[in-house]
Amino acid sequence: SSHSDVARAIELLEKLQESGEVPVHKLQSLKKVLQSEFCTAIREVYQYMHETITVNGCPEFRARATAKATVAAFAASEGHSHPRVVELPKTDEGLGFNVMGGKEQNSPIYISRIIPGGVAERHGGLKRGDQLLSVNGVSVEGEHHEKAVELLKAAKDSVKLVVRYTPKVLEEMEARFEKLRTARRRQQQQLLIQQQQQQ
Repeated sequence: SSHSDVARAIELLEKLQESGEVPVHKLQSLKKVLQSEFCTAIREVYQYMHETITVNGCPEFRARATAKATVAAFAASEGHSHPRVVELPKTDEGLGFNVMGGKEQNSPIYISRIIPGGVAERHGGLKRGDQLLSVNGVSVEGEHHEKAVELLKAAKDSVKLVVRYTPKVLEEMEARFEKLRTARRRQQQQLLIQQQQQQ
């Protein structure tokens, strides 16, 4: 099974480490990957795919299913990315990023844009797709958009942000907004057509 394959790979790595043929740090980082939760998640997904899709399933279908499973495993791993602390200096030019989302939109608050050449980009700690968890020690999880904006504005000298990188959710959120915008545009067009027909 794939579980014993990984176990065997780890054993071989340990033997290689003892022999000293390969630099130790390289082996250790590889070992870390093999023992990581992410590797376990992928392995479980593949095992499940293998057991559920019978051997007589056509190869093309198996390949497609496996590809989907890989994407799912990566998405799951992104969901577990650890919170980071990013400290930005507060200057007259603002913080150099935009946020979107909030309780009223039924979504977390996100960094939707890093302004080119702004403070956040120069500092380099923030990423588009970061979920904002707290501002200067005040949690903004489950809060309204306005609350986050007020906290960011109220900060003096520097702003300490706790963020977690979950770009998948931002993509879904933007897709949802895009759908709403398209629907609204369509409604407006239909209203115009109706008005023209009535004239």
